[in-house]
Amino acid sequence: MLGVECCCWNSVSEIFIPPEPETFSLPSPLPEWPKGQGFATGRTSLGEIEVIQITKFESIWSCTPLLRKSKGITFYKPGVIPDGFFCLGHYCQSDDQPLRGYLLVAREARASNDQPEFVSESPALRKPIDYSLIWSEDSHHDKGYIWLPNPPAGYKAMGFVVSDKPQQPNVDEVRCVRENLTESCETCDLMLSKDTLFSKEKLEVWSSRPCERGMFSRGVPVGTFFCNTNSDSVEKLYVACLKNINSSLHAMPSLNQVHTLIENYGPTVFFHPDEEYLPSSVEWFFKNGALLYREGSEKGEAIDYKGTNLPGGGFNDGAFWIDLPTKDDAKDFLKRGNLESAELYVHVKPALGGTFTDIAMWIFCPFNGPATIKVGVLTLALNKIGEHVGDWEHFTLRVSNFTGELWQVFFSEHSGGRWVDASELEFIEGNKPVVYSSRHGHASFPHAGTYIQGSSKLGIGARNDCEQSKMFIDSSTKYKIIAAEYLGDGVVIEPCWLQYMREWGPTIMYDSRVELDKFIELLPFYVRFSVENIFDLFPTELYGEEGPTGPKAKDNWVDDEIC
Repeated sequence: MLGVECCCWNSVSEIFIPPEPETFSLPSPLPEWPKGQGFATGRTSLGEIEVIQITKFESIWSCTPLLRKSKGITFYKPGVIPDGFFCLGHYCQSDDQPLRGYLLVAREARASNDQPEFVSESPALRKPIDYSLIWSEDSHHDKGYIWLPNPPAGYKAMGFVVSDKPQQPNVDEVRCVRENLTESCETCDLMLSKDTLFSKEKLEVWSSRPCERGMFSRGVPVGTFFCNTNSDSVEKLYVACLKNINSSLHAMPSLNQVHTLIENYGPTVFFHPDEEYLPSSVEWFFKNGALLYREGSEKGEAIDYKGTNLPGGGFNDGAFWIDLPTKDDAKDFLKRGNLESAELYVHVKPALGGTFTDIAMWIFCPFNGPATIKVGVLTLALNKIGEHVGDWEHFTLRVSNFTGELWQVFFSEHSGGRWVDASELEFIEGNKPVVYSSRHGHASFPHAGTYIQGSSKLGIGARNDCEQSKMFIDSSTKYKIIAAEYLGDGVVIEPCWLQYMREWGPTIMYDSRVELDKFIELLPFYVRFSVENIFDLFPTELYGEEGPTGPKAKDNWVDDEIC
């Protein structure tokens, strides 16, 4: 496993010098948080183990792909570990982004008034027996070694250890964790794929995350990485993540702290200057003529402004749906929404075993407008395709419970979406991110521009146009917390309409292919086949008017976001 590619090298002094990337911090200092239990105290108890989040590192070794075809990565160890705590593994990240990550260091939990001592026959943490060498690069210009701790029986390694010397690291350097205090993890993003000149060996380095994620999952990522060679199966992970067995989730924020989080991090949502279908509050939608229909009845029923007469619970059995008023003037009025009444509906929930808090912010629009198709330089605004009554979109803030720092934002993009690190966000008024809502479709994006849903490489797909305008909502002031189950019964009262699990609009299928075929006939012959294939991949909402279900009926209400 010998590599020959050097990384960062001073040819005069012949000393390897790891790069020093810029570090990232939020634009403004963090506020003083209201008093609570364990939120933003810098540490948390997972039961038998207490952990602290380390964000200051010392670089060890930088590794660059062969022939520098892409950016390399740098491996780091914790800078300063508090007395009594132990490293669980090392950290790495790509060199093309600001240094921003974390490692958890751990110690056996200590008894306290609010945290009784856990009694076990075996210690929670133990030294590894020794190490296995996974990868080495030992040339005149470059020396780096990746080691896997070999745990005692009944224990799991949490991460790999990296050194710049060929000798095995000291077994005192890291600790392994008793197996019943761990959860399985999986690879996430591929950070490095490195070949060598004179060998078939190949190194792959991945970020990792718990296999089970969501509001009730207890897996806690340590912040370490996973690596393998091409002789290994990526499905076989030799490392694990931690498990939070402390049922109190004491690091989660109190209700007052949640309000402070939203007041400091609540994004400003900008709508396109040509947006015709703006959001409204749910109450405004009900007050201004929305009707409840039930299977077998042709006449709609007026909905109480609080939604008290909506059928609650169950599942979407197709027996009920919401529709616009029957009169054209009232229908058109309701379609346009009412920005003045609009507010963000907030669901607060534990993430990653209670070490992070997810603040999911839902926005309601009475109507979703027709789509716009782009093929190369040609653009066609469609008449009906993409329309539907009732549109629920959301974005999610992920906050570290160790510090209270905004860590990531998830942007929901129709049937997809992505996590964006705080270092890649656009901010306004201190630490408030900017969210751009796409014209007609209301999908969320981190920056202004045109995003293609389909094949961005070919320039073929549905357009999502995002631009700043005078139409916006400041979610830091215009919000309502509708659910926070971890706070206990009665702390947050869920609105009646949240229990409505059926569709917020009717399902009407129409022959959208006729309109698409007319568009295809206008195109040059050599691109028609590609366009037809792309249309087959479009989401179902482009082929009919289908009302969505509400927030609580979505998978990500309980589960993690889709990626």
